[in-house]
Amino acid sequence: MNVVTALKIEQTGPDRLSSLSGRAESKFRTLAHCCYSLGGMVIFTWAAFHLNLNLASTGFLYLILVVLTAVYGGFLEATVTSLAAATCLNFFFDPPIFTFSVSDSANWVAFGAFEFTALVISRLTSREHVTAAKAIARQRDSEQLYETARQILLVDKTRDPGNFITSSIRQAFDLPAVVLFDAISAETYACGNSSPEIEQRTRDVYYSDSDKFDSAAGAWFFVLRLGGRPVGSLGLCDSRMTPIVGAALASLSAIVLERSRSFERECRAEVARQGECLRAGVLDALAHDIKTPLTIIRTASSGLLAAGGLCTEKTELLMLIDEQSKKLNELASHLLSAARLDTTDFGPQREPLLLSSLLKTATDTFDQTTCRDRFHLTAPSDEIPAFGDRKLIKRALVQLLDNALKYSVPDSPIELGIAGNDTEVIVEVRNQGSEIAPADRERIFERFYRAPETRFGPPGTGLGLSVVKRIVDAHRGRVWVESGESDGTAFFLALPKEPDKTI
Repeated sequence: MNVVTALKIEQTGPDRLSSLSGRAESKFRTLAHCCYSLGGMVIFTWAAFHLNLNLASTGFLYLILVVLTAVYGGFLEATVTSLAAATCLNFFFDPPIFTFSVSDSANWVAFGAFEFTALVISRLTSREHVTAAKAIARQRDSEQLYETARQILLVDKTRDPGNFITSSIRQAFDLPAVVLFDAISAETYACGNSSPEIEQRTRDVYYSDSDKFDSAAGAWFFVLRLGGRPVGSLGLCDSRMTPIVGAALASLSAIVLERSRSFERECRAEVARQGECLRAGVLDALAHDIKTPLTIIRTASSGLLAAGGLCTEKTELLMLIDEQSKKLNELASHLLSAARLDTTDFGPQREPLLLSSLLKTATDTFDQTTCRDRFHLTAPSDEIPAFGDRKLIKRALVQLLDNALKYSVPDSPIELGIAGNDTEVIVEVRNQGSEIAPADRERIFERFYRAPETRFGPPGTGLGLSVVKRIVDAHRGRVWVESGESDGTAFFLALPKEPDKTI
């Protein structure tokens, strides 16, 4: 025998005693109403007889008594009063008095009128009682829903929402058991005298996506929905629970679960933001610390090379030192750019720019003539300027050109193009090189990310394209990449034609 069966057996005795007590109380109340109405009949009859009232006046008094009995008693009590009233009219007020005349049709008409009045008034009163009881029940449900909503919407970020929801609902509605299934976390929460069967039924309702009532268990099962999609289910072990209240509790539970997840996402976002601020500060300090010794190293190596008089091996070593210090200087510049773009007070200084002119200036930053000869620029004669920060856009273009030089086939041409539409000007940098996988075409703009196919290619830090992305986002522009085996790889940078009035 399980716990639920034992509880049902223990509750059988008290429930039966309560039912018997209720029936006895109802019979006693009916008997008391009959006694009151008959007592009133005696008083009305004595007063009418001694005041010498006629048959019509006495019948009106009896009719008032029948109405009062039907209102405060019921149809049975009013029927007894109607029968007593017709009998008294026949015996005391219908000539010859003090005799019964069964065949007189007036007596049957009076009894019919009394009975019809009793029937109509008792039915109307019963309907009003039912309406009032429903109104009281709705008011009670509304108060309990309000109290439940007030409690569970105050859940803090440190508490487990599932257990808090079930305990709050059970306490507010005085339910034997409440079960909640959270489909996203696949967790089941139970409060009260629950059972594995009820918990399983609650989970099954989520998978069937349909509200159900189990008459055998006396339990309602509702699906939790957010935006029309199921996110869990709720089991309420109480046959008195109405579907409207249960559906409201299910909606409220879904809202609280989503609110709790929003709290978690907010906490994670705040932690990430603080981590980004810390990382930006570290990068800024590190870049500044690297810049000073690099400047000294490059100055010394350049001075020794300019002085001359060194053997071939020493010259090559100095050239290697100078080349690697230059790469370290570029890395420090990237770190400084990344840190500066992450600051909250960062804002580009916009002005009209001819991107073809900026592209020519960007190509001039490369030292080797062979590199410059690989760039082929195509620009329209009626080029429309874009709005942006000259220094920042130049840095972004230099980074795209540098990537094209590093990852393209040696000595292959790099095509530069400028196009536009109604709202923006687009720069294209196309080179012939290895294809970028579709899964990496978004991630290559993330900080420190490098595609797997570049592992054995030219060295890099994974910072350059993230700086380009941050600059373009600050201008409310777009940057993306297209890549294929036959067409090569093309990076596109789009800037607005007009300044953004909202910035």
